[in-house]
Amino acid sequence: MFERFTKDARAVVEGAVGYSERAGAEAVDEEHMFLALLDREGSRGSFALASLGAAERRDSVERALAETRRRGGLSRAETEALSGLGIDVSEIVSRVEEAHGAGALEAGRRGGAGRRSGRRPFTQGAKETLTQSLRLALARQDRHIGDEHLLMALTVRPGVLAEVLADHGVTYETVTRVLYGDGEAKAG
Repeated sequence: MFERFTKDARAVVEGAVGYSERAGAEAVDEEHMFLALLDREGSRGSFALASLGAAERRDSVERALAETRRRGGLSRAETEALSGLGIDVSEIVSRVEEAHGAGALEAGRRGGAGRRSGRRPFTQGAKETLTQSLRLALARQDRHIGDEHLLMALTVRPGVLAEVLADHGVTYETVTRVLYGDGEAKAG
């Protein structure tokens, strides 16, 4: 499938690996892919993000993602559901961090020595995002998978990242409207 990726889409995947390594993560996940997308310039994906204002709100997006990691990856809906059962996630996070240090609930982080060699694995969610990007490209009858397809795939996959993106105005609908729709300026 990687041979169908454009130069920009390949750069996003390679950038995601870099983000994963710098974060000390066990594997490349969807958040790493999104951060790498934010780094792009002059691509269709970067055009959509800039048009939607996400590029200029990068700090806000990163803070929201960091807070989610701090909660152990729980989405707002999951946190609210637990609250309905009388479980205060903020209190649990505080107690765990008091006992084990800040960031103790962050999923996918590792301690100790770095990776020995070989490729960095992708999480199941990241693999599904790549597969979804192929499906989206095929549905649009595009010959290649661009970074815009990666962005659209990230917005349709349920979970924390899509929730944070939606909070910042980046949804499948807004991305497709910017890139393909309604007689407005289109990315070229």
